[in-house]
Amino acid sequence: MAERSGLSKTKVLIVAPAWVGDMVMAHCLVQILRQNDPDMEIHMLAPPATEPLAWRMPGVARAIEFDLAHGELALARRRRIGLSLVAEGYTQAIVLPNSFKSALTPWWAKIPRRTGWQGEARIGFLNDRRRLDGKRHPLMIERFMALALPPGSRLEPPYPVPTLTVDEQNAAQKMREFGLDFSHPVTVLCPGAEFGITKRWPTDHYAAVARHVVTEGHQVWLIGSPKDIDVCKAIGTRVPNGLANLAGKTSLLDAVDLIAQAERVVTNDSGLMHIASALRIRVVAIFGSTSADFTPPLGEHAVVVRNDLPCSPCFARECPLGHMNCLNELSPRQVIEVL
Repeated sequence: MAERSGLSKTKVLIVAPAWVGDMVMAHCLVQILRQNDPDMEIHMLAPPATEPLAWRMPGVARAIEFDLAHGELALARRRRIGLSLVAEGYTQAIVLPNSFKSALTPWWAKIPRRTGWQGEARIGFLNDRRRLDGKRHPLMIERFMALALPPGSRLEPPYPVPTLTVDEQNAAQKMREFGLDFSHPVTVLCPGAEFGITKRWPTDHYAAVARHVVTEGHQVWLIGSPKDIDVCKAIGTRVPNGLANLAGKTSLLDAVDLIAQAERVVTNDSGLMHIASALRIRVVAIFGSTSADFTPPLGEHAVVVRNDLPCSPCFARECPLGHMNCLNELSPRQVIEVL
């Protein structure tokens, strides 16, 4: 192991979140750790859905793919991965998910200090368990960053904001592959949301914004996962020209590199919202069932658009009242005015 001033170098394993947006926000924790110890070596253990982002985070030395499906228990595989990490000699693990199973691998890896919030019955598996005070740490990034500090310590603003690096060569290659160019300024629309329908602004509303953007002299790129192919196709049928539908055609890192080419992004509360914010792109973020008081787009380039209704935020995957007025009644004009 590398040595520094006669002492073993601090080496930390972060057990990372399974959601893209949460993963981006975890970079705030990385930055706090590095501020406290610039020589610290940080590795991130993450599932395939989020692991690629770790390679784009300044301050992360290594990303390790935790090849398990979201929610999968797979005790034997978790044990095997943990045992394979024993030789790394980590001094601390910081476990960001609150599930019981997420604490198992650091325990099997024999990491001496295992830090995390109390979560699901993790006594013994975490030996540095913290009790979360949601009023003291209302933001998700605060809950992540607090784990870098001794228990009870105060976080001091201003907070760091997530940052992702861009592979410009990959961006140029993907633009050639998809026949894209910079003949007109680029506005990216991200109409999907992995969470579910209560985060998705209506298709017709996105189409209205796309038509306006094209008449303004911009081109529109639709970016999303394979799950967003249908909604992006529906938007495309409503916009006769000036639109490129890339949904389902890009990897996560391709999406990062292409979004970085845009002048502005209109997006639901989603992982791509956090990616765009981390790229310092101007972001118009549409919130309905969720709250920007918990997971806002971070940085000075983002604007949140929402309607203040008595029923919102509800944080439900399906509208409890059956009308989804928090999104349906948020008009295209409100977003266009921000643009």
